[in-house]
Amino acid sequence: MPPQVPGPTKPNKKLYFFYGHRKPSQNRPTVRGGLFSNRETLTNRWKPNKTQPFDINKWDPHLLSNPNPSPSPSPEASFSASIRLSPIARFVLDAFRKNDDNWGPDVVSELNKLRRVTPNVVAEVLKVQTNYTIASKFFHWAGKQKGYNHNFASYNAFAYCLNRVNQFRAADQLPELMDSQGKPPSEKQFEILIRMHCDANRGLRVYHVYDKMRNKFGVRPRVFLYNRVMDALVRTGHLDLALKVYDDFRADGLVEERVTFMVLIKGLCKAGRVDGMLEVLGRMREKLCKPDVFAYTALVRIMVPEGDLDGCLRVWEEMKRDEVEPDVMAYATLITGLSRGGRVEEGYQLFKEMKSKGCLIDRAIYGSLIESFVGGNKVDLAFDLLKDLVSSGYRADLGIYNSLIEGLCNLKRVERAYKLFQVAVREGLEPDFVTIKPLLVSYAEENRLQEFCELVKQMKKLGFSVIEDLSKFFSLLVEKKGPKMALEAFTHLKAKGYVSVEIYNILMDSFHKIGEMKKALSLFDELKSSNLKPDSFTYSVAILCLVDLGEIQEACGCHNNIVEMSSIPSVAAYRCLAKGLCKIGEIDEAMMLVRDCLGNVTSGPMEFKYSLTVIHACKSNDAEKVIDVLNEMIEQGFPPDNVIYSAIISGMCKHGTIEEARKVFSNMRERNFLTESDTIVYDELLIDHMKKKTADLVLSGLKFFGLESKLKSKGCKLLPS
Repeated sequence: MPPQVPGPTKPNKKLYFFYGHRKPSQNRPTVRGGLFSNRETLTNRWKPNKTQPFDINKWDPHLLSNPNPSPSPSPEASFSASIRLSPIARFVLDAFRKNDDNWGPDVVSELNKLRRVTPNVVAEVLKVQTNYTIASKFFHWAGKQKGYNHNFASYNAFAYCLNRVNQFRAADQLPELMDSQGKPPSEKQFEILIRMHCDANRGLRVYHVYDKMRNKFGVRPRVFLYNRVMDALVRTGHLDLALKVYDDFRADGLVEERVTFMVLIKGLCKAGRVDGMLEVLGRMREKLCKPDVFAYTALVRIMVPEGDLDGCLRVWEEMKRDEVEPDVMAYATLITGLSRGGRVEEGYQLFKEMKSKGCLIDRAIYGSLIESFVGGNKVDLAFDLLKDLVSSGYRADLGIYNSLIEGLCNLKRVERAYKLFQVAVREGLEPDFVTIKPLLVSYAEENRLQEFCELVKQMKKLGFSVIEDLSKFFSLLVEKKGPKMALEAFTHLKAKGYVSVEIYNILMDSFHKIGEMKKALSLFDELKSSNLKPDSFTYSVAILCLVDLGEIQEACGCHNNIVEMSSIPSVAAYRCLAKGLCKIGEIDEAMMLVRDCLGNVTSGPMEFKYSLTVIHACKSNDAEKVIDVLNEMIEQGFPPDNVIYSAIISGMCKHGTIEEARKVFSNMRERNFLTESDTIVYDELLIDHMKKKTADLVLSGLKFFGLESKLKSKGCKLLPS
């Protein structure tokens, strides 16, 4: 007979009554009286509540908080959905998110649904929280729970949170908070703060935390933490503080490690304090060991960028004293530093020593020595090194060829330099403008323009940006030899079709600077008659030349051309044209140009800015206020010029009287800012401008009343014929 399988047993549910209701608490909601059975309400006997009690096990942050989730959740939602967080931590983060990360009664109400928030939950939440305000509020709210005490994990998470949102000063106050809450900070808490400041290169903050740790809380750091503090102080340039920390290290009776000595030695080397470095180095020999070749190489690499070559050689002597054999990196570092520091002979001696030992010499060593020998006009020695480089199995790079070509051109050995250039091309290197520049300059200086043009053709075949490189060349040639030689070279190039607006601009500007305005304008006319179109810089240079020649009307035409191009003139062109207009009495046009300049450029001339201030002061019709503005201008180092005096005339004719303007001019005459002849000229301009303004006012009135037709019939001079 088969065994009988027992049927399913009914769960034993013991029913009981609870009369009345319990007193509510923070962790236990109100429970009403009724018939209960093991967390279930008997719905067949009692009417159920409309709101179901909260159950953390059934909570889903996506379905409950947002019935229609968006396809791209916020970062906080993605954090709350992370499987790495506990359900309670996800619930807390979702409570923050639903209230837009704003702490308030709604957030507190949500959190009160939980029986207890443990320190581990606090740490979980703070590890992913990026809002400083709500993190602080939550941290302090959790601390107010009955029977709750923060642990080290929650404090550390809070410190990381504060540092993450750049509130490191608040994070530095956590040790005091811990101490006030009966949790004295240990070395670990200070280490966290120190590590944060070290990673952010905040050296003074590192020392602040260290000083608080040792002197306020009496916590003695380990050797590892001492090393970290000193290294941070050295890296951020606070060597004296690092040495002070080292004194505390020794006072605590700790034993130095290799890292301790090397941190101090590197800091002293970087600061150029070689004597102090040797003292620490001797202490390292006595107490620990001799530095190895890597340590010595690191010291040399620190001192070379600082330019302390004497210190490098002293370190080298110490390395020999310790019988440490330098490697290729040590030799290369010191030889390169000596070569670039103008002590190539000493570097060359080390090179020969390196070669006698059979060391593998790097191409960078050859390159630095060759470049230094060329800079000292010792090209023959540089070529000897080139032969040695090739015989060693290396191929010279483009930098070496560039140095040798420039050295040969400086010694007027242009043919040999050109042959070396051809060798570089045959070897498959790609010459650039630095390679070709010395040859172009040498051909132009020696007036070998046919070879110059042939070289330009070869540049085009090699894929150079010929027009762009020629612009750089002419800028260099004008700077070194002046515009006349550059113009000769350009004349030959122009016949070959190598022209550009940039080259014309360079030549025009250079002729203007040496005072040959007509030559610059002839180039300007030549450019306009060609197929090229002048740009705003071309017209700006033309304005400068035309104003200097007194051709103000033509200069105004160039300004109008710039405006038609939807561009703006240079500041120098604005200033020069405004002064030219003031000189011929076109004061209104000059003031319009001043306003146009200040509206278009970011940093206009100071006299233009003061001219508007002067016009504003003229509205009071008080000469004293205008004189105050002029005094301020003089104190700033800007003596009044014709633009300022024209502004006085314009402002007083529009807002004031002739008498007040004459008071200003008389004051400038008494203080020797104006000569007697200039005072007479400005007085005549003042009278003429006032007449013009008066005539314009009368004409406007006649036009307003419709009387200009009668005056025209009588031949009135106020109206144009």
